[in-house]
Amino acid sequence: MSTRWRNWAGTEEVTPARVATPATTDEVAAAVTAAVADGLTVRAIGSGHSFTGAAVAPGLQLRPDRLDGVLAVDADSGLVTVGAGLPLHRLNPMLAQHGLAMEILGDIDRQTVAGAVSTGTHGSGERFRSISNQIRALELVLADGSVVTCSREERPELFEAARVSIGSLGVITKVTLQCVPLYALRAVDAPMPLDETLDGLDELVAGNDHFEFFWFPHTTTALTRRFERLPGDVELNPMSALARTIDDKIVTNIGFEALLRLGTRFPDLVPGITRFVTRAVSSRDFTDLAPNVFASHRDVRFREGEYAVPRAQVADVLRELRQWVDTHDEKVSFPLEVRFVRSDDIWLSPAYDRDVAYVAFHQYHRMPHERWFSVCEDILGAAEGRPHWGKMHRLTAADLAERYPRFGDFTALRDDLDPTGVFANPYVDRVLGLTKHQASPTRH
Repeated sequence: MSTRWRNWAGTEEVTPARVATPATTDEVAAAVTAAVADGLTVRAIGSGHSFTGAAVAPGLQLRPDRLDGVLAVDADSGLVTVGAGLPLHRLNPMLAQHGLAMEILGDIDRQTVAGAVSTGTHGSGERFRSISNQIRALELVLADGSVVTCSREERPELFEAARVSIGSLGVITKVTLQCVPLYALRAVDAPMPLDETLDGLDELVAGNDHFEFFWFPHTTTALTRRFERLPGDVELNPMSALARTIDDKIVTNIGFEALLRLGTRFPDLVPGITRFVTRAVSSRDFTDLAPNVFASHRDVRFREGEYAVPRAQVADVLRELRQWVDTHDEKVSFPLEVRFVRSDDIWLSPAYDRDVAYVAFHQYHRMPHERWFSVCEDILGAAEGRPHWGKMHRLTAADLAERYPRFGDFTALRDDLDPTGVFANPYVDRVLGLTKHQASPTRH
């Protein structure tokens, strides 16, 4: 029996016509074949952390819960093959047992491996690329039910496209990742004046293995995070359980939620709330294994959009956004988050062929977000920004074709592999366009 599905943010929901929870690649292939025979579209979902409709499955919804094994580990080479449905927060401790780690992680680890790579999930650090760049091979079930493996050596064109594909080329069933020796991070969290941060951005990014910062609108302070990579056997100095509870649960989740509910009822309080929260977030200096530092726990629900802009333009973009906030009566209760990612060669990667700064904009889910998000998209889009595939945005295939040099190559490959749109849904139709057969009036 199908049940109503909602994503984490509550921005998308659907009641699928059919639900399957396959445990093997063969079971995925059989489910896809049966769905096609019955005229159903197919979407594989992850953990529901995309803010867009990427995972909405009106036809067959493939749930990844049983495709969650660690299938092969080579500690010497660092190559690890896992089921596509394995969540990152479960993968990380398994890797640590073998003396390995992911080269980079984002700030949330609830996503499945396939979900993270399909939408281009990333961390921050000018020498590091997105998680998709750690892939060395993919196994997929195609629209005709066939099973293929792709890598740089085997079906390289498919490999270039499938590492960020929004689930539109096939169902990913296995992923081989290039992992690195286990390492620790020294984290230094500290406030800085926003102007000083923007003026010294190049030095801050170049001088740290990983650098990112948050800025709450209505304030003049940036909350900076600097990470230094250390050997995995270094003496750790982790946050105490009490400090983590106070900072990560009480202050940034329970307390923040209470203040935001108050701000929802009395919007004029929002600027004061953002200034109070900025002051309340404490400076920290601790050392722990990388997965314990990169990811943070999020309970407060919010809406989020994110664009990758050319690295050289990010300071000007932030100044323009700040000027807009300072000259308009718009209450923005959540911070902007700014991270830095190295260029890559993945066709639909927002970092394709250029170093980028990702600027994420948010709003509490109980407060209106439309005007603020529209302004952010206007300013970031004017700076040649490309949206994150798993975050809210308004762009269409026509818009995106102008921003991605290999967009036409991707959609041509999709036409070959999935001519009737088996893996389509309304979001995919909007951002990639209809396949040739979908658009044809003779389609049956």
